[in-house]
Amino acid sequence: MIVVYALTISTNAQVKLDDFGRIILNTYLPDNIAVPDEAKKMLKTKLTQITSNNGMGGSQVNPRFIITASVNIGTKDIIPGPPQMIAQNLEITLFIGDALTNTIFSNTTLNLKGVGMNENKAFIGAFRTINAKNKVILNFLEEGKNKIISYYTTQCDFIIKDAITLVKQEKYDEAINNLALVPEVCQECYFKCLDTLASIYQKKIDADCKIKLNKAKTTWAAEQNSKGAEKTGDILSTINPMATCQPEVTSFLHAIDTKLKADEKARWQFKMKQYEDKIAAQKEQVRIAEEKSKRDDIYRENQSSRNLELDKLRVNAYREVAVEYAKNQPKTVTYNNIYWK
Repeated sequence: MIVVYALTISTNAQVKLDDFGRIILNTYLPDNIAVPDEAKKMLKTKLTQITSNNGMGGSQVNPRFIITASVNIGTKDIIPGPPQMIAQNLEITLFIGDALTNTIFSNTTLNLKGVGMNENKAFIGAFRTINAKNKVILNFLEEGKNKIISYYTTQCDFIIKDAITLVKQEKYDEAINNLALVPEVCQECYFKCLDTLASIYQKKIDADCKIKLNKAKTTWAAEQNSKGAEKTGDILSTINPMATCQPEVTSFLHAIDTKLKADEKARWQFKMKQYEDKIAAQKEQVRIAEEKSKRDDIYRENQSSRNLELDKLRVNAYREVAVEYAKNQPKTVTYNNIYWK
């Protein structure tokens, strides 16, 4: 049995693009675990080593799934010296679970023995014997991984429905983040989410374009000279070239150009060229992805297959949004009333 009344996970690790689309387990040990502090650090390191060595570690972009442990102290023997030593027998149970629903996905028990000059060193000696490549631990991880995959498979429609609800509340980044967390190994759900992400991302950049275009127009109206044009251009340059209001942006850029005096145009036209190049570059990326996909054998064999190259291009854009969202979340996540048995 493991009882945790307040579970807190630190999320200080750097968030990266490749943290999305895979299963991540967050290492957690409760404050009240009956282990000396120094030994607790060793046990936490071992849990992190287990996940990292098996491709399930990394920054904690999804605090939902955890790996944790409970420790039962068995016999403690005093070995006569000099020097006198302590032999500590432990039973440690590892758990993988969903901390939000209080569900255990897998567990396994290890019997450990450590010897040291004091109790702390005996604990450390015992935890050091944990082998991340132990077959029992690998089976434990595989079971946990399969249960997480099963969760995404069975809950996929609800995950998408919740994301659509967030979109209605104009919480585009949160919706994109939640869908981007679906692991690639859950292929059916992953591709469903990918298709939903396309429409959500478009809504996001369109809404963003509308806000920035209005801000740019206000900025230009207040200062119709080279200085105002530069400020306006800085705002417009942050608009995604694939936003549906892009033609209106281009038209506005040209309207500003016609109002500037000849000696004010050089710097402004450079900004216009930069924006036009940005649009051209993004369209070229899409064209290259489409061409590469057509050359792939899988595409030639199955004309109904997905454009995987284009999918990769889009996934990176979605994950960039998710990364920024994750970076702005609280550094500590706390769950209350966790009770496993």
